[in-house]
Amino acid sequence: MFQGESIEVLPLQDGLVELRFDRRGEAINKLDARTVDEFRQATERIAASPDVRGVLVTSAKDVFIVGADITEFGATFQQAEADIARGVRASNELFNAFEDLKVPSVVAINGFALGGGLELAMLAPLRVMADTAQVGVPEVKLGLFPGFGGTVRLSRLAGLATAIDWVASGKPAKAPAALAAGVTDEVAAPEALRDRALALLQRAVRGEIDWRAAQQRKRAPLALSKQEAGALVETARTQVAARSGKHQPAAIIALEMMAEAAGRDRAGALDLESAAFGRVAKTQAAASLVQAFLNDQALKKLYKRHAREGRQVKQAAVLGAGIMGGGIAYTSALRGTPVRMKDIAQPQLDLGMAEAGKQLAKQVKNGRLAQAKADAIRASIVPQLDEAGFDSVDCVVEAVVENLEVKRKVLAALEGSVKPGTVIASNTSSLRIDDIAQPLARPEDFVGMHFFNPVPVMQLVEVIQGAKTSNAAVSTAVGYAVAMGKTPIVVKDCPGFLVNRILTPYINAFVQLVADGADFEAVDRAMEAFGWPMGPAYLQDVVGMDVGAHVGDVIAAGYPQRMPALERNAVKLMVANKRYGQKNGAGFYRYENDPTGRPRKSAAPEAHALVATLQPQGRRDFADTEIVERMMLPMVVEAAHALEDGVVATPAELDMALLLGVGFPAYAGGALKYADWLGLDRVVALCDKHAALGAPYVPTARMREMAARKLRYYPV
Repeated sequence: MFQGESIEVLPLQDGLVELRFDRRGEAINKLDARTVDEFRQATERIAASPDVRGVLVTSAKDVFIVGADITEFGATFQQAEADIARGVRASNELFNAFEDLKVPSVVAINGFALGGGLELAMLAPLRVMADTAQVGVPEVKLGLFPGFGGTVRLSRLAGLATAIDWVASGKPAKAPAALAAGVTDEVAAPEALRDRALALLQRAVRGEIDWRAAQQRKRAPLALSKQEAGALVETARTQVAARSGKHQPAAIIALEMMAEAAGRDRAGALDLESAAFGRVAKTQAAASLVQAFLNDQALKKLYKRHAREGRQVKQAAVLGAGIMGGGIAYTSALRGTPVRMKDIAQPQLDLGMAEAGKQLAKQVKNGRLAQAKADAIRASIVPQLDEAGFDSVDCVVEAVVENLEVKRKVLAALEGSVKPGTVIASNTSSLRIDDIAQPLARPEDFVGMHFFNPVPVMQLVEVIQGAKTSNAAVSTAVGYAVAMGKTPIVVKDCPGFLVNRILTPYINAFVQLVADGADFEAVDRAMEAFGWPMGPAYLQDVVGMDVGAHVGDVIAAGYPQRMPALERNAVKLMVANKRYGQKNGAGFYRYENDPTGRPRKSAAPEAHALVATLQPQGRRDFADTEIVERMMLPMVVEAAHALEDGVVATPAELDMALLLGVGFPAYAGGALKYADWLGLDRVVALCDKHAALGAPYVPTARMREMAARKLRYYPV
């Protein structure tokens, strides 16, 4: 009856047809423009055939439909808000046509039906779900919400409260929850799914099920008064606001729209949904979160290439225990790679094993691991004072003290204990890989693996390629990091590597602001309002003032023109007065442990008194906009330098590193995506406005060229 690239309509017995999603040459089905158009054509063919008595909707893949084709969003979102709304509303008429067929339909949901996949499934009067399947509307994670009638139909199937929860959280639901919510009518074992769906369709055709009433229910307003809908919204608003990211308005916009749409019929509700979708699609959060998703997909393709070019790490080792070494060993073992952990001191080994044990106990307490499984994972970490078994490991991560001579000595000795081809990775945060590698006989096997602290929590690993590091060693390290559940970013060896290099001008900008009279608490408030999880003063307290000052000095020494030593440095003043931050209870703020043992922050008048000695002109008030400009511009400029220097290969990798490594505000998407949002012409103009502040605010020649030519870091 119909044959397309993504959809085919096949005749079954007794006037039934099967509309099957089977995207040619792909492992999954998705709703791209071509598939939506084929769905229109298939619906028209079915509607025009007088012999069709019912439609079974299936997928030939292991999943039903995973959602829209995110790669198509960029061009669409460049349109004006009203044009986006009109386009979405027009697409909805194609979906309405299927819902308005004069014959019953049943959707068999296997695997995942997410986003547009669930929206399409809800067009039918009846659904059967495999007991292994999951459904949901995760668009909020992209700064969006459903635009193909999902908010309208979900409200009418599951009720407004449940629909708001699903839309605002973005969490998928398993079959029992979907059945309880009324989103599916039956649940079946995967092998029985098709037969159960077909039997349900046959019952509907015979008139045993009032499928027309089910369809009419989705066209009518909800049986809720305006007051009842308003009360539901107010109950949900606080919870939704609390879990929404900063400057990510999608959930709140959806909440308010769904409350108003509850009192409208299908056409009116779809009008509201489309208009609101046009509005949310133009937000900075949507642009950035969609780009972050695409960046993540690009990285996954890159990891597949590394998997082909590297060697699988079947047995690992960690050299240097303690908290850091224990965290690395735990993370490796948790994900299935056994690890030997060596240290020269028994207390350090004990500390490392205690850290692994603490992390495993958390997993058991949270219900993520059974005790027997946790015990097996712990047993796969072998603590030792010698190098027994190191001749059979595939990768050794060195995590000894951050001292060049110590690392050189330890690694030169290690090289004799492992077989050629074994990758040796240094977990250094500030020392150059090429400097560490100087005494090594096999520098081609040596690579940097910079884990961010705390290792069990932080996703980012910088994989640093030295001048002599082989591509195979880099790929092996990348593969091992992926196996550990991390997101590795390959960077070129340079002072500060990538993340700390870009962060240093940001911290320097803070130091200069304070020297110019800013209140450090006001700077923290402005940057937290901008979207950072913590302001720069608080960040220094958490990192440790002494550590931050040392790393900053090491990195700045590599870029003396852009990162000169700053006089009247508040961070160094804190160090000189032994105010190291959370670690000793005093920094820019005071810290006392709460009843759970967590440090609680409070104002520290003595810190303000110290800082006042650096401000000869006294305290000065800065507008939040000026604080944000002065803090963010040096970051953008240094990110541009790093990209142009080839420290990282793509804008996607650079921005992902910042999002994962330093908590760059998700709605802004990373330094380069943020520059795109502002426009390079505006970035350059702002840099020129602050030119008196010196080299950190001087845009690169390439930035000026991009501004003049209206270019972007990311194509539309």
